[in-house]
Amino acid sequence: MRHVAAVILAAGASRRLGEPKQLVRLGGETLLERSVRIAFEAGCNPVIVVLGASSAAILSQSVLAPAQVVLNPIWEEGMASSIRVGVEALPPETGAVILLACDQPAVTAGHLGRLASEAPGEPVASAYAGRHGVPAYFPVSNFKELLQLRGDQGARHLLAAARTLPLPGGEIDVDTPESLGDARAMTTDET
Repeated sequence: MRHVAAVILAAGASRRLGEPKQLVRLGGETLLERSVRIAFEAGCNPVIVVLGASSAAILSQSVLAPAQVVLNPIWEEGMASSIRVGVEALPPETGAVILLACDQPAVTAGHLGRLASEAPGEPVASAYAGRHGVPAYFPVSNFKELLQLRGDQGARHLLAAARTLPLPGGEIDVDTPESLGDARAMTTDET
């Protein structure tokens, strides 16, 4: 099996939340630390963390090793710029990548592992709230398309017709104080 990497998108400014969501603590770890942990638990290697806004504070207040941290100097362009920076950082032997955001508490190592094993030759998206989204699996054959993305839509159009894997609670992301309350109220099975 070719190497499956993970790229954790964590460059946003968290304007609606009013504090860096990457540093929000749930269950004794930050959202970003949790994302790194579950990516490694799922067998992803390497794990690339893309930072932008508040990167100095995030780096000083997080334990991200052994993940590789890369900085996105143009993070304000939107999610596509972070996807490009993350994919560009992947080693040449990478056979696939799982793109994930750092703010979805429903994501588990088990879910990431199933994404990688369900359909290794084609993209696979997570399905929740009637849409296809991240975490999403992309084989190396999609890397060129990922590197051509622009704007804040991310890879949404690449996932429109992708196979899906249900992610119960995937619609809960930490974007507002209310959604942070929802995230703290939810319990997830870490399998």
